[in-house]
Amino acid sequence: MREPMAVVVQGAGRRRAVLARGLWAGGEVAVTLGVVLLLLVVHQLWWTNREAREGAERQVQALEREWEQPPEDRPAEEGPRGEVPEELVAVPEGPVAEESERAVARPKPRAPRWDQAYAVLRIPRLGVAAPVAQGVGKRGVLDKGYVGHYPGTAQPGQAGNFAVAGHRNTHGEPFRYINRLRVGDELRVETRVGRFTYVVDRTLEQTSARDGGVIAPVPRSVVKPAYGYRKLGYYITLTTCTPEFSSKYRLVVWGKLKSVERR
Repeated sequence: MREPMAVVVQGAGRRRAVLARGLWAGGEVAVTLGVVLLLLVVHQLWWTNREAREGAERQVQALEREWEQPPEDRPAEEGPRGEVPEELVAVPEGPVAEESERAVARPKPRAPRWDQAYAVLRIPRLGVAAPVAQGVGKRGVLDKGYVGHYPGTAQPGQAGNFAVAGHRNTHGEPFRYINRLRVGDELRVETRVGRFTYVVDRTLEQTSARDGGVIAPVPRSVVKPAYGYRKLGYYITLTTCTPEFSSKYRLVVWGKLKSVERR
């Protein structure tokens, strides 16, 4: 009479053993997935920043060394279709020329070669010094820790709108704290021909990612028309994603040209 009871107990033991092995395997999978996710977060938040910042710093130093050389010793910069561009400086002219009386006349510049770093943006308040490259592609420009110049917008010092973009999070995040900029803060753009100093004038805390009006020659939001300008000037526009760790909206900072210093 006791033998059937022993069989039942043995079967229950096997089921418990199988359940325990399943729980153990599930736990191992969960831990493995957790470690993988943690490594991905570390890569995005730490490694990409370190790698991009180091590369951007080296590029800034390379540009500074190049600009210190005599003009005849500087390497030629190839423009579109192999052309050598004229000096990357434009001159205030027309109804707002008085805003930069120290500017010196130069021909209108050609656009720099695609993805080429040709300027340095310095934001003293934030301790930022980032290379500026032509284009706003992620792989060729933004993910390298560079600031990207919107094609078709003005060059530094040129009448119109010198508009740029930069990452707010990861990959060097040069625009991480541009929300902290205040009216009157300086934004300095350096090229091989001189320094263009802008001062922060206005901020648009949030607008649509498709709001192209903010980088127009006369920058003005088409989503929030109360923000922006109504007449031609010498502007700089900084754009980045907002809120942090999201690309749903755009944060915009505008500035006006204050002075031009020749090298």
